[in-house]
Amino acid sequence: MISLPGNRYAIALNLERDSVGAVVMGPYADLAEGMKVKCTGRILEVPVGRGLLGRVVNTLGAPIDGKGPLDHDGFSAVEAIAPGVIERQSVDQPVQTGYKAVDSMIPIGRGQRELIIGDRQTGKTALAIDAIINQRDSGIKCIYALSARKRPPFLTWYVNWKSTAHWLTHRCGSNRV
Repeated sequence: MISLPGNRYAIALNLERDSVGAVVMGPYADLAEGMKVKCTGRILEVPVGRGLLGRVVNTLGAPIDGKGPLDHDGFSAVEAIAPGVIERQSVDQPVQTGYKAVDSMIPIGRGQRELIIGDRQTGKTALAIDAIINQRDSGIKCIYALSARKRPPFLTWYVNWKSTAHWLTHRCGSNRV
């Protein structure tokens, strides 16, 4: 990792004779060629553990949901070797997204990762959120990983959803929302 001005970091990707190509993990508009940076001697690690469930974090694993510090079990390297096919658990239980077209044409299994790509404003986020909401009473833990250039409306949605869930809980007298 590379330490940048303003308490930011970057990951070195291209090491060449006279230059280093890096991906900045955070705001970059004020960075310019020739600025002084420092090699940290570390690789990128992010917090892991059950304490991250229900939290919203940035690229480096820092909380951005206003709920205070993370309760994590430790750190894990981002660039780690994936377990071989033999060591992985079989994907043998279907997961219903709630969309019949998706469930019939693109079956998804429990434990499987699913990439949703498409043009802007085509319903990718709505599909993902609806699929997550559909797992509410199934015991399945869903992780929504989002990559965007600008800060997405997801955080606004999350705040609105939490307040709606609280309102429904209060109104209906149940804590199952």
